[in-house]
Amino acid sequence: MTETDEIRFGEQIADSVESFLLSLRAIAREGNGAEAVSLLLLEISQVLLAGARMGAQTDFTPREQYQPDVGPEADIDDLRMRLAEMLEGVDDYAFVFDPYVPEVVQSRLSDDLASIAIDLENGLRHFRAGDVDEALWWWQFSYVNSWGTLAGAALSALLTVVAHDRFDTDFEAEAEVVAVADEMLGSAPTAQP
Repeated sequence: MTETDEIRFGEQIADSVESFLLSLRAIAREGNGAEAVSLLLLEISQVLLAGARMGAQTDFTPREQYQPDVGPEADIDDLRMRLAEMLEGVDDYAFVFDPYVPEVVQSRLSDDLASIAIDLENGLRHFRAGDVDEALWWWQFSYVNSWGTLAGAALSALLTVVAHDRFDTDFEAEAEVVAVADEMLGSAPTAQP
């Protein structure tokens, strides 16, 4: 990859990362849990595409042995808390971190989304500081090492929520019973005092 191609590639990844971070903050700010699941499903899918593009590249190498200081990490505690509140009831989930060493990990969507945001934002700070090599290296390293797995697990959890919402027959059966009960109660004579 030429230097020009690398810069162009970095710009594409930075655009995807920035879009994800802006959307994640907007979703958390809105606080609409019903919409959030579908929107998060979409946003995570899109940022995973950027990650897959990073994973498919030859390893990027930073210019320096140690990561340059680009300032403090963004404060994401408010984001994490808003997501936890909004996703209450579906926030806790379990997944297998490494399918070749199957061990079930208990996690929270809010924590995992916040961790993904920290990893992505760190690379974005390098990119904005003009260090494309470091940004690409960081995004690739953190994708393979952590946020790719977390995003995949979160995507699976959110897809499961959507599937349960749309296909669980228990909900439909309960709705039918309630409808029949309402009909029966509606047609029964009302007791007069």
